[in-house]
Amino acid sequence: MLDHQQTMHLIKQAQSGDEHAKETLLEHNAPLLKSIVRHYTGKNVEYDDLFQIACVGFLKAIKNFDTNFNVRFSTYAVPMISGELKRFMRDDGFIKVSRATKQLSAKISAFVDNCKKQNLAEPSVKQIAEKFGISPQEVIFAMESAQMPISIYEKADENDEKSQCMLDKMCAEDKTDDMIDKIMLYAIIDKLTEREKKIIILRYFRDKTQSEIATHLGVSQVQVSRLESKILDKMRKYFNE
Repeated sequence: MLDHQQTMHLIKQAQSGDEHAKETLLEHNAPLLKSIVRHYTGKNVEYDDLFQIACVGFLKAIKNFDTNFNVRFSTYAVPMISGELKRFMRDDGFIKVSRATKQLSAKISAFVDNCKKQNLAEPSVKQIAEKFGISPQEVIFAMESAQMPISIYEKADENDEKSQCMLDKMCAEDKTDDMIDKIMLYAIIDKLTEREKKIIILRYFRDKTQSEIATHLGVSQVQVSRLESKILDKMRKYFNE
């Protein structure tokens, strides 16, 4: 694995036309590309074709990356690669969620609805994961794919005040797929207005109630509730662009 300094050096060489530097960067980042490609499935689209599209996005990221920015290259590259794949699949009418993910989403949806009726409350990500014998990350991906209203900002264990939110927990495990989710999430948040960012950060990163946010912003709790709903819808649309 290349360290940050080696990566920056190779990017500068690649931007100067060094083909060997490009090949080296591609070779060392192949696991990252493969992890991103696995998020997409398409009828009559071969894996190798998707991987080649991912490579196109990766090379564009190399070309456009500013080495003077104090940011990891992967943070810049992941949205670029994902965007290239989404454009390809959308333009060709191929984009879809896998059958297995659809089936899991349907089962989770039924379970959530049942919990609401019986307990008058939604189950946590941890409870859903335990119910279906899967990881919290798989729960999140299935629910995001179906645009179900549960957030990766939710605490891993709502009964533990010191528990990390799901996003932080995933990043701490340092898995490539989780890193991708984190990067894509931050890229989406960065598209929000300053007021929208403040609401999301206070609500989900600092665990503030809607009433506390309302006091902070000088508006009513009802207004915060409506704003939060609109912001989350906006984020889901960005996620599916």
